[in-house]
Amino acid sequence: MSFEGILNQALNVDTISQMSQTLGTDEGTTSNAVQAALPLLLGAMTQNSTSPEGSSSLLSALDKDHDGSILNDLGGFLGGYESGPGGGILGHVFGDRVGAAQNTVSQASGMDLGRVLQLLTMLAPIVMGALGKTRRQGEVDENSLPDMLGGATRQTASNSPLSDILSGMLDSNRDGSSLDDILRMAGGLLNRRGN
Repeated sequence: MSFEGILNQALNVDTISQMSQTLGTDEGTTSNAVQAALPLLLGAMTQNSTSPEGSSSLLSALDKDHDGSILNDLGGFLGGYESGPGGGILGHVFGDRVGAAQNTVSQASGMDLGRVLQLLTMLAPIVMGALGKTRRQGEVDENSLPDMLGGATRQTASNSPLSDILSGMLDSNRDGSSLDDILRMAGGLLNRRGN
């Protein structure tokens, strides 16, 4: 199964429902927030994987800590996600731009900032688990990782509340500043919409 297929299977209606219960939000808001957050997460991972060091670091994390087994008991993981690896993953993926990503997802989905951070902390290990499972299938290596992540970013962006912002940005030359551009443009567009 493809990475996108594994990820979609993991983020099914039951998972969204449990996330909603944990966050105390309705499923529509949670679903919108997930759809806004995924392309930002994947876009940041794509950007990180375009350097040999970034790609090697991501694959090393998959081999060491993220074998995909988290997907076998998502209910158990979500029940204790606070003690999971989500915060550390977000720090690696976004660096000092976690707050900007949080703000973008909040504005796109209507979910408050605190809950968005909780959602991202749940979502990041699920994405890494799906990547790890894809890696175990022998379908991703240092050379194919940026293209696979880039394709997944474009696919998730097309379903995102941010699709009109993201679609033009994600095919850029990956000059290392695209995430900053996306976050800035997302904030600007959402502000103009009056959200």
